[in-house]
Amino acid sequence: MSTPPLPEGEPEPSHADPHALLEGYLDYYRATLLRKLDALPEPEQRRSRLPSGWTPLELVRHLTYVERRWLCWGFEAEPVPDPWGDRGPSGAAADPWKVPDGMTSAQVVAAFQEQAARSREITSSAALDARARTGGRFEVAAQVPTLAWILFHLLQEYARHVGQLDVVVELAAGATGE
Repeated sequence: MSTPPLPEGEPEPSHADPHALLEGYLDYYRATLLRKLDALPEPEQRRSRLPSGWTPLELVRHLTYVERRWLCWGFEAEPVPDPWGDRGPSGAAADPWKVPDGMTSAQVVAAFQEQAARSREITSSAALDARARTGGRFEVAAQVPTLAWILFHLLQEYARHVGQLDVVVELAAGATGE
């Protein structure tokens, strides 16, 4: 499956449509994440420089699963065989993020890009005030969030993690930036 390239910059300042802004900023953070990963040589992509122990590739895989959990399994209530597949053997929240042995960085990035494309399919035709379906991540109708809430949640997750990756890139390569 071929996925379109992510846009490099922020959405145009003239955008006033909240839906376009949310999707545009998600694409901006996705592209920034991949640009920062690409700034690291392969050994640094698999090395942790932080006390928490995660590696840049594990972060990319984590964000792949974050989108899958919130949009496929959550908003669409699609069956997702292993929604917590980014975690270690027990799948518990305490397990650190993992990339399976033998999975290449190209495979991690391809899975991320495929998930981003699927996420765009889901969000592009749904209204911001639409509520997630029950039966997937959400079992009780009174507890299901709106698409707007989910997209804002994803934005804050990306903003936090891309900022953390910026620190890792600075520690590993001395580069700083956007």
